[in-house]
Amino acid sequence: MGYKSGFASIIGRPNVGKSTLLNKIIGEKIAIMSSKPQTTRNKIQAIYTGKDFQIVFIDTPGIHKPKHKLGQFMVNAAKESLKEVDVILYVVEDGDKIGPGDQYIIEEIKDIDTPIILVMNKIDKMNQEQFNKLYEMYKETDIFTDIIAISALEDVNIGVLIQKIVDLLPQGPQYYPEDMITDQPERVIVSEIIREKILHYTEEEIPHGVAVEITMMKKRPDKDIVDINATIYCEKQSHKGIIIGKGGRKLKGIGKSAREDIERLLGSKVYLELWVKVSEDWRNNQHRLRNFGYE
Repeated sequence: MGYKSGFASIIGRPNVGKSTLLNKIIGEKIAIMSSKPQTTRNKIQAIYTGKDFQIVFIDTPGIHKPKHKLGQFMVNAAKESLKEVDVILYVVEDGDKIGPGDQYIIEEIKDIDTPIILVMNKIDKMNQEQFNKLYEMYKETDIFTDIIAISALEDVNIGVLIQKIVDLLPQGPQYYPEDMITDQPERVIVSEIIREKILHYTEEEIPHGVAVEITMMKKRPDKDIVDINATIYCEKQSHKGIIIGKGGRKLKGIGKSAREDIERLLGSKVYLELWVKVSEDWRNNQHRLRNFGYE
């Protein structure tokens, strides 16, 4: 058997563990994780290279009915990715039925010729009866090449899933060097790490109205220190106050937590400065969306 390579798209409703799965497979923080839905905004390519294969993963935004231009961009990105890949991983989580969100996705993908693996995530939260019931419901849709149960968080059956993907890949070249795990520029990953910390620290009404722009990222010539300046944009003055927090404590916590992750990513000490600005209704502003990298 020759070398196998290809592209796998990870899709599913918001907040079912797609980014957690991707990070677990790659072994590095490539996609941001949060308990809040619709966390991922851009397609992210992550590369997993084995002895005789290479899988290029595309972690797409969750497919959902869009409410604004940013939401439409996210859904378009998810659907577009399905045309470019060799395998689709459709991630679902525990539950007692196929909800309207998953029914919507199934309608979107049922006529696609690409092999689809149903990935039942969070099996550590299901008992056997719940699992069997959900398994049979999805099996009856008759659109899946295979169904694999995993726990991304607990690292259950990740190796089984990888092997199944490899089985479905065509023979092909090694697209990326062995030591390369993502095609995302460091600045993009840094901005996403900061946004992850904002999602963690702020209230429910804020996260999806937040964008992060890296205005300066430069290594000092005489020291192993990287200076980073970043601006956090929110949509309302009241949101700015919440992000900063009383006496600046919340912003300080965001910065400290982000800096620690960024230092691990870059392998250098980091000096991080954060500013917060208001840009009203930026999610419906085409110019702003373009500036923040949402083409």
